[in-house]
Amino acid sequence: MAINLHIPARDAIYPVSGIRIGTAEAGIRKAGRRDLTVFLLDEGAAVAGVFTRNRFRAAPVQVCEAHLAAGKGIRALVVNTGNANAGTGAPGLQASHDTCTALADLLHVQAEQVLPFSTGVILEPLPVDRLIAGLPAALADAQADHWFEAAHSIMTTDTQPKIHSQRITLGGAQVTITGISKGAGMIRPNMATMLGFLGTDAGLAPALLQDLTRAIADQSFNRITVDGDTSTNDSFIILATGASGVQIESAQDPRYAPLAQALTEAARELAQKIVRDAEGATKFMTIRVEQAASTEEALKVAYAIAHSPLVKTAFYASDPNLGRILAAIGYAGIDDLDVSKLTLWLGDVQVATQGGRDPDYREEDGQRVMAEPEILVRVALGRGAVADTVYTCDFSHEYVSINADYRS
Repeated sequence: MAINLHIPARDAIYPVSGIRIGTAEAGIRKAGRRDLTVFLLDEGAAVAGVFTRNRFRAAPVQVCEAHLAAGKGIRALVVNTGNANAGTGAPGLQASHDTCTALADLLHVQAEQVLPFSTGVILEPLPVDRLIAGLPAALADAQADHWFEAAHSIMTTDTQPKIHSQRITLGGAQVTITGISKGAGMIRPNMATMLGFLGTDAGLAPALLQDLTRAIADQSFNRITVDGDTSTNDSFIILATGASGVQIESAQDPRYAPLAQALTEAARELAQKIVRDAEGATKFMTIRVEQAASTEEALKVAYAIAHSPLVKTAFYASDPNLGRILAAIGYAGIDDLDVSKLTLWLGDVQVATQGGRDPDYREEDGQRVMAEPEILVRVALGRGAVADTVYTCDFSHEYVSINADYRS
């Protein structure tokens, strides 16, 4: 059950000039579902990405990084679901290379101009022959307005597609921003088990786009968590085609800041939609830590709360057992934390102050907030002026059921 997850109407999903998308049924894991997606880019598009920091990075992640570093100009992306091609050793790397070569041959480009992406079960060989056999059908399906189909095609345990689309005006020119993401479990920053693809018809210099992509990831996909597990396949890609005629070469361009803001907001929405559709989730939780001495300190506290199974199960039960939050703050790793300066709010209710229960706190007030589908937990540490926010969800019985039987 997705929590207040908005899916835009089809006529509100705007094509991005310079990008065409096709999907196909390749039978990679299950028959009768679209599990193969290709993005086709016009020549001259700039592409940048950030990827998982898991040391067991999947084969497609390794190939993506190498092909981006080659700097030959990316012309296509190929995405399969149902198999992560991770923990597959040298044969997995060869499968990713073979995938790129096969698509490149069909497009008459170089293999290094193709980026591969996979998501699904880890430690199982990728049925690369089926994937390659499905490429012609995906190419034949390619259209500029197939973002909606792609959002469905890249899903695994997601229950809803994640799509964002908008148009903005930059210096008198109209610019389109459209993106999709997937992910529901094994979600933890750096990055999460997610794929995110964000396209714009604005143009950005390649080095500028790479810096912006990293900064955007830190404010969006690196601020979500479901279960604290960092996947092997996480990838976030921004595609900037320049087809609108807007071309930005430096951060000093007056059009850069509003474009960066719009792209960041789009990525943040796509990231939050992953949490809203997390496996078994019934509550969307915003954890905001204020008055920290540093960003690192704020995030330590926020993630300690967000990752605590005791906190997450209490929220699932709508049980205001809020001492669990204080315990998580206490073990977050701030050795010199003065708890007498700490204040805790649950929504609009002040729960704790000066290291203990607020004298005006009543459990029925906490119960009222806990019953809501979206909940704000706010902590003031009394140590500085830095604030940061993490988005997470509760743990339900369904989360256990889904992950106990994921491969069936």
